[in-house]
Parts: sequence; C-alpha cells; structure tokens
Amino acid sequence: MSNQSGTGKQDTIMIAYDGTENADRAIDYAGRFLAAHRAFVVTAWESGVHQSARLSALSGGMQPVLHSVVDQDIDDALHEDARTRNARGVERAIAAGLRAEGRLAEVDSTVWGALVDAADTLDVDILVTGTRGSSGLRALLHSSVSEHVLKHCHRPVLVVPAGCAKRRVDTRADLRTRARVVTSLP
Repeated sequence: MSNQSGTGKQDTIMIAYDGTENADRAIDYAGRFLAAHRAFVVTAWESGVHQSARLSALSGGMQPVLHSVVDQDIDDALHEDARTRNARGVERAIAAGLRAEGRLAEVDSTVWGALVDAADTLDVDILVTGTRGSSGLRALLHSSVSEHVLKHCHRPVLVVPAGCAKRRVDTRADLRTRARVVTSLP
C-alpha cells in the first residue's frame, strides 16, 4: 500500500476496536504491516434500549421497550464507555506508528453492520479487525462479527485471529529503536 494512490485519494485504513486484547493485536499488526496516510479507529456502541431489544429478541420474548430518563443516563454511560475505549485504541494506534483518529459507530441493527457502514462512510481502503476466538457453545451463541464483516464488506478486510503469534508484535517505534542499535554496533 502506498501513501498516495494514483487517483489522488489518500490511503486510509479502519481498525475495528472493542478494547479487547484481540483488538489490541489487530492495531499492532496494522501498525507493523500497513502503510497508510490515515487510520480510523472505530468503536461500535449500542444504546441500552437497543441492547435490551436485541437480548429480548434472542430470548424469544417480546418485552416492551420503554425509553425514560433513566434509559438516557444508561445510554450516556454506554456512550462514554465507548468513547473511553476508543481513545485507548487511538493511543495504541499512534504508538504503533499510525496517524490515527477515533470514531464511534452507533449500532442500529448489528455490530458488524455498523462497522461495514462506517467503512463505507469513511471510504477506507482496508478494514482491520481482530477475532474474539470463541469456540464451542459460546461461538454458537455469539456469531462472529469478523466473519460477517468479511462476508459483507465491499472492500479488503484483514482479520487478525485470536492467539496468532503470541509473541510480541513490534511497533514501528520499536523497530526504529532496534535499527539504531544495530547500526551503532561496531
């Protein structure tokens, strides 16, 4: 990937970030292997009302959704939590050598749908995501966001699997430091 494409459009990447170790690993890999002019760290967040409706639908119940002042307080707390997680992701991306900025994507149907929509809105060249690494019953109950992103995104997707290369992924800053040490040796 070059820093400037022939069309005059600047290369951009989007990293889906949920604050987990696997999302951190995805940022580290993006910083190590992708050269881009700009990176967006995107955190999807759900309002309390949306989460309640989704959980109710999964359980087969049809509970009425009542929105109140208490619900707004919950939504505000969920939004602030997402903003805080996103800021941590942006800090990590900057440490990995990326020119990063944060974005939040509100979930109106599915997390993967919000991420694909964000990639389209931001017109990124590649979307990077980690996996949760669920297996067994947990994998059956929680469909894979990364799998759905891969199937539905109309742009390249880099999926960094859980547990891959448990060794440390060096950031560009680490590699520059190592290069200085190596070149200063007799």
